[in-house]
Amino acid sequence: MTSTIPAALRRAADSFGSAPALGPLSWRALRDEVRRVARALIAGGLRPGDRLALWAPNSVEWVLTALGVSWAGGTLVPVNTRFTAVEARDVIDRSGARALVVVGPFLGTDRLAALRAATGALPDLVVSVPDGWAGFVASGDAVPASEADARAAAVRPDDVADILFTSGTTGRSKGVMSAHRQSLAVAEAWAGIAGLGPDDRYLVVNPFFHSFGLKAGILACLVSGATIVPQAVFDVARVLEVIGTERITVLPGPPTLYTSLLDHPAAGRYDLSSLRLAVTGAATVPPALVERMREELGAEVLTAYGLTEAVVATMCRPGDDARTVAGTCGRAAAGFEIRIAEPDGQVLLRGPNTMLGYLDDPAATAEAIDADGWLHTGDVGRLDEHGYLTITDRLKDMFICGGFNVYPAEVERVLAQLPQVAESAVIGVPDRRLGEVGRAFVVCRPGRAVTGPEVIEFCRGRLAGYKIPRSVELRDELPHNASGKVRKYLLRAEAADG
Repeated sequence: MTSTIPAALRRAADSFGSAPALGPLSWRALRDEVRRVARALIAGGLRPGDRLALWAPNSVEWVLTALGVSWAGGTLVPVNTRFTAVEARDVIDRSGARALVVVGPFLGTDRLAALRAATGALPDLVVSVPDGWAGFVASGDAVPASEADARAAAVRPDDVADILFTSGTTGRSKGVMSAHRQSLAVAEAWAGIAGLGPDDRYLVVNPFFHSFGLKAGILACLVSGATIVPQAVFDVARVLEVIGTERITVLPGPPTLYTSLLDHPAAGRYDLSSLRLAVTGAATVPPALVERMREELGAEVLTAYGLTEAVVATMCRPGDDARTVAGTCGRAAAGFEIRIAEPDGQVLLRGPNTMLGYLDDPAATAEAIDADGWLHTGDVGRLDEHGYLTITDRLKDMFICGGFNVYPAEVERVLAQLPQVAESAVIGVPDRRLGEVGRAFVVCRPGRAVTGPEVIEFCRGRLAGYKIPRSVELRDELPHNASGKVRKYLLRAEAADG
């Protein structure tokens, strides 16, 4: 197994040579272009161990930047493209990033302008994509290629490759640190089970800023020779078109992606015959959907389970029946052990690819990973006699909206900033399209009033779109336990009955 990302790219260039890697680039050309990016980063002052924040949608430049940071000996800090400037600024500041690559105007928002309008100084090196990209890459011509290659050769397997920020149940984001050997190991495990190879064309709709898009996407292609086909935003018609024109063979995504594809009125007009594999997870997968995917897409369907702290923990295997694929998350993968803790049924994971820890947060790290090395996932589940895992509930309040984790405490902290609000509680409620969406229960301060639309509008600009509650219920009071905590299970039961 190759144990650093630069070494994996060198091996890919040697092994796959002129085979297509990314856009017009072959694997050999990709290596050369990544070296140019690394030279530009060195020219811009990036030192070994420095961190680079990357706030951009899936693109060729994203891949070049991510691999270029590793080649230059730095650490990648992806930033969620759905974040507001305030949320992104928090990640950039807390990571101590010395460089920033950010997309220019995209989907109606100029992210660089928004960051500049936020409080505080930006990193020393700022590159705007695409307008400033060519000039940035050209700046590296002043740095010898041998210097960049020396940086790449000096990277060690246990060096931190990436820091992915994910919110915790307290609502405070945590930076999950992974070493090169870990990021590559989960990528190789995923690619091995999926049977990825140089003949595959992998449409990566999952965001690169997410652990799945980065490690089961970019890095899985890197170790297998599959072609990376990035898609910046999920557009159903565009995905259908790209599958046909690019002869896509592999398409992972949340269940909502497949529901949208299969239900699109023009789906029958597109050629989807090239698809051989669909991988899903991140939410409940109805058995009927698995059957539809197999029948209408003609593809093998697999489900998987993971989290940022472990990336890929379990996967179904090719040949598993529809009931197993729909009803379980598969069995252990990537060297993980699984145990169900007593008495709460929490899923515990242990293995070589468990995160190094949370950035600058040893207390949270110790809480998550016990003295015996078991990662406490916060999910409740059961194992069958064949070792297949089924997730039955969550100890945490987190719910999943369209494939993205939403942590109610983070939303509640924003609602607490509303002058009219005395208390709030947010839960996830079922939604046919997105799986779950937020519902906020709000208690107003005495003598104050607020409307549901006002609450939702207040959240805009302060929270990413998928975190914003879709409905609001005003209450005189919320149910509490003896210690004063809101009994959210009663709110969930009430919502289910309703």
